Amino acid sequence: MFSRSTLLFRIWLSVPVLLCVVGTVTAVDADPTKHPVPESPLWLTFPAKAGPAAPKHIVLIAADQEYRSECALPMLAKILAERHGFHCTVLFSLNDKDEVDPTKKIRYDDKKAIHKIAGLEYLEHADLVILFSRLISLPEDDLKQFTKYLDSGKPIIGIRTANHGLLDFDYKVKDKRVDLGDDVFGGAFRSHHGRWQQDSTRGIIVEKNKDHPILNGVQNIWGLTDVYRTFKEGGNLPAGCTSLVDGQPLMGRKQTDKINPDLIALPVAWVKTWIGNTGKTARVFNTTMGSAEDFENEGLRRLTVNAIYWCLAIEKQIDPKSSVEFVGEYKPLKSGFDYPKLKVVPHKPSYYK
Repeated sequence: MFSRSTLLFRIWLSVPVLLCVVGTVTAVDADPTKHPVPESPLWLTFPAKAGPAAPKHIVLIAADQEYRSECALPMLAKILAERHGFHCTVLFSLNDKDEVDPTKKIRYDDKKAIHKIAGLEYLEHADLVILFSRLISLPEDDLKQFTKYLDSGKPIIGIRTANHGLLDFDYKVKDKRVDLGDDVFGGAFRSHHGRWQQDSTRGIIVEKNKDHPILNGVQNIWGLTDVYRTFKEGGNLPAGCTSLVDGQPLMGRKQTDKINPDLIALPVAWVKTWIGNTGKTARVFNTTMGSAEDFENEGLRRLTVNAIYWCLAIEKQIDPKSSVEFVGEYKPLKSGFDYPKLKVVPHKPSYYK
């Protein structure tokens, strides 16, 4: 057996080694420039290429069947990572072969339909979530990952169909059931305000709110999607919402088409706040525009990028002349459900890199 003095000496010798090992692991794990999500064939990661020393991390969820979110959100993630210095992770709705599959049926067509979005556990490491889903049915444990984020006080952005993005949304605050559209995003889909896939939409900046930081440098918004009605006819956005852009239905599918004289402009972009079970206040931005084709419009891209800065409470860093140009080629597929005609087929996530 060792003497007491010998034992103490050996312990003393081991301390520097132990501290060195622990210190090294901590330094690597805490590296603010390192992307917080590991690479995987089930999702896409885009490390920040420029920007602040401690980049914010944005998780984008692409899970719709109509408006090609699987094209739009990787495009947006590339812009955010390479031109604005954000770490980005894109999660997708996957089929049984782990392919991105917009053709997968929803619960209305298949009562047993369950959707898989791999990587939802990384919402815990997100500074902002961007949701672009439509009528997705998630397993209970996955849904808890999402509602846990809603309780965190961290911001969220909803695009187009996000206001009816989840089915069986069993989430309560103070024993009151929460509606994802009306309560979290400030408006649920009620109807198409105009002619579906026949109209297009001209974005009109709301004059009284034109100095809002999200609108800094934004102009000429236009998109091929029609206007959603998110509140009852004769009503308004819920209290607490600040409307930024109204959508005027046009008579056709060109930006120069005349306005539809029978349809008034309705809100298509607004901000609000949300408070979950922890009592923490989160910033929310919602736009009912945002198909993959809509994002070919620079005005909508700038609006969305500016909203990201505002949601992260770094609106003072918004630069109206910053680049929102595409990184590489962007040729999204058209919206709709005629998948063979539109050439919509399942692909591995890496296809969208």
